[in-house]
Amino acid sequence: SVTLAYDVAKLMHLDKERVRAGKNLRYYERVLEKTGLRGLINPRLCSNICCCSSCEKVDAIEYYRSKEKQLLEEMRRQTEEVPDHPLGMAFVTLQTEAMAKYILKDFNAIECSGMKCCGGREPQPSSKSKTLKVNRWRVSFAPHHRSVYWENLSVRGCCWFIRCIGINISVFIVLTFLTTPTIIINTMDKFNVTKPIYYLNDPIISQFFPTLLLWSFSALLPTIVYYSTLGEAHWSKSSEQLSMMRKLYFFLLFMVLILPSLGLTSLAWFFRWLFDKTFLGGEIRFECVFLPDQGAFFVNYVIAAGLVGSGMELLRLPGLLLYTIRLMAARSAAERKYVKEHQAYEFEYGAMYGWTLCVFTVIMAYSIICPIIVPFGLLYMLLKHLVDRHNLYFAFLPTHLDRQVHLGAVNQTLAAPIICLIWLYFFSVLRAGFKTSTSLFTLVVLCVTVVFSLLITCFGHLKYLSPLNYEVTEQDENTAEGVEKNIQLYLPRVLDNKSPVCATEEPQKAKTYGSTEGSPVHGFGPVENTSSDC
Repeated sequence: SVTLAYDVAKLMHLDKERVRAGKNLRYYERVLEKTGLRGLINPRLCSNICCCSSCEKVDAIEYYRSKEKQLLEEMRRQTEEVPDHPLGMAFVTLQTEAMAKYILKDFNAIECSGMKCCGGREPQPSSKSKTLKVNRWRVSFAPHHRSVYWENLSVRGCCWFIRCIGINISVFIVLTFLTTPTIIINTMDKFNVTKPIYYLNDPIISQFFPTLLLWSFSALLPTIVYYSTLGEAHWSKSSEQLSMMRKLYFFLLFMVLILPSLGLTSLAWFFRWLFDKTFLGGEIRFECVFLPDQGAFFVNYVIAAGLVGSGMELLRLPGLLLYTIRLMAARSAAERKYVKEHQAYEFEYGAMYGWTLCVFTVIMAYSIICPIIVPFGLLYMLLKHLVDRHNLYFAFLPTHLDRQVHLGAVNQTLAAPIICLIWLYFFSVLRAGFKTSTSLFTLVVLCVTVVFSLLITCFGHLKYLSPLNYEVTEQDENTAEGVEKNIQLYLPRVLDNKSPVCATEEPQKAKTYGSTEGSPVHGFGPVENTSSDC
């Protein structure tokens, strides 16, 4: 089947509000049936915590009934306007993965020096190829149907790139001056916030408290990166989580490992260290960099991440805070019940992968210079595994992501041994010299590791060395009934013929929205410059 894509951002927002209003209406209708009393509510925001007795209250059933009716009428108007706003893309559903891979290979044949790649085979033309401008189509595998953000498909082209670049530049400017928690800790010291800790004269508290602050602020500052990724309006959860993982990992890497190891406090100092002639003209004590004593600081950091961090993930305090705010903002008992029923969220693989990979990189970087960090790193990995398994089973909703997210996390781990070799090389050069046998051997091993990592991750070579192999299904193992069931998957729920909006229309006026499966002759055809996803 072929399903065309349309701009349904506003329609999906209206449908979400309609569903909430409908559930609230059913709640008060059941209350009326059981008690015979009609509920009264204050329709203002945060009226649940309002102590003013003079606030006007309205009948709950009439309020939610009129709201649901109003939203339903608005959805009908928006549904009629949907065919006028095509997005120039389509979802093509095939019977087997092998068929999709064959079509993808056919469309991705690239002309290079007058010859065609992909075995010398040209894309198969048809009588409508020139009319539809097939040579301009871009074809790729579609993500899981539950992973698609239908409301974000309308943000595309230059608008998406401008939005993404603007958000990331703003985040970069902010984080350039607030890169490490050291700046915040120094600011706190100016106001004598941490001085009572040192008056206790307890070496355990005085040594552990700075690392605890580092962990706390390193958990707080990446929140900016997290929400900036949500604002980029990705088309699928997989691309969103992959972008979040990469941005969060590199930000945490600079904040937690690289800059503190170099004795710098922020990226601003790092750029000044690289490019400022006056700064470079001064005497720089490189012998003070990569000291073994710094390993104690990172050992405390790993201990704090393992014990305190794992406990905080079990408590899920950010989720509890958001849950409390949503309860306070509820207008009625029905809305509070709705909040309680929808308090679970999907597991954020991108944020968790970025955080875990950062701690793993810290462990690997100092595993040779400071070997005592290894057993505490093992403790962290065991606790992290147990906590994540508990949260995946009992606390979070299932997440539908493509395998590229998990493969990207596996490839990201290659940075850890490379950084470990870089740390070992500079440590050897600063202590023993450049021409010593240990320094030269470490340099050779580092270069070989970097070359192999680039060949595997960037150029796709040496894949036979990877244990992660996926077999392409030549024939569909599902039954015919299963195939029929999967045909209409790539369609927003608001455009489904079974939705409340479409169900109220006459059967002869039912719209297919570009789906060729079982569509009448007056159904929507392909759109010019359509981008087809397999």
